[in-house]
Amino acid sequence: MKYATYILVMGFGLLISIGTFLKLAGIVKIDSDWFWFLAGLGLLCEGSTSFFKQKKFDRKYKIIERE
Repeated sequence: MKYATYILVMGFGLLISIGTFLKLAGIVKIDSDWFWFLAGLGLLCEGSTSFFKQKKFDRKYKIIERE
């Protein structure tokens, strides 16, 4: 479960890559809105992963500001 979000982001990237290749090769006809939907989900997963990792880092290493 530790790396599930990374695998999810890579899965969305793989889906977008394969879908684009199949569309360019003329094998399938897919609306571009589906690609933007997958890209948005991938960015959402990546952003949430970064956000939670940063919060975990901030709790572990408290930054003390000096005047």
